[in-house]
Amino acid sequence: MLIKDWMTKEPVVAKAGTSIMKAAKLMKENKIRRLPVVDDDGRLVGMLSDRDIKEASPSKATTLDMHELYYLLSEIKVADIMTKKPLAITPDEPVERAAVVMMRNRIGGLPVVDDSGKVVGIITDSDVFKVLISITGVLTGGVQLAFNLPNAEGGLKNVLDDLKAQDCRIMSILTSYPPAEQDNRHVYIRIQDVEDGPLHKLVDMLKGKYDLLYWVRDNA
Repeated sequence: MLIKDWMTKEPVVAKAGTSIMKAAKLMKENKIRRLPVVDDDGRLVGMLSDRDIKEASPSKATTLDMHELYYLLSEIKVADIMTKKPLAITPDEPVERAAVVMMRNRIGGLPVVDDSGKVVGIITDSDVFKVLISITGVLTGGVQLAFNLPNAEGGLKNVLDDLKAQDCRIMSILTSYPPAEQDNRHVYIRIQDVEDGPLHKLVDMLKGKYDLLYWVRDNA
């Protein structure tokens, strides 16, 4: 899945000369937590988060009166507190790449830029959650079966053949590789919901042939 299919296109942006008071208003009105900062040509020059604004704003215990406070906030510009040369990503990269960059750098969003550096979108942790929900098929319900299988040729095929023989309709298949189990992999197979009687027979059969970690019925 590519970033361009999941990012927010034409995101709300700010200019370096925008006051943090106006930037905060933009975030509140659009219910967002970060703003790409662009130059007059739309090229990325920085990134501003709601945390940046909070850290730059006077404490609630300030002795400033209201007029002084508003004056101060109007004088502080986005350029003064933004992250300069922020991390960015391109629209034709996979969503997984964005997730890795965000996780490793402990950030909640990335501006998306084209080859000229112009901002064409933004992708956030919420978008990654949407991708996860989509590929698992959890919103369609069904039954999830989790297996611990040998990381060898044919291991998954045997499971799929047994499910097919039981007339199970497979909705999604996901695989992960636990670091502590280099010779094994965890496989998560979602099948269309099955009535209790046939389901329990299916589970008993699978437990007898494979390392079935768990099964769960999703009613999302």
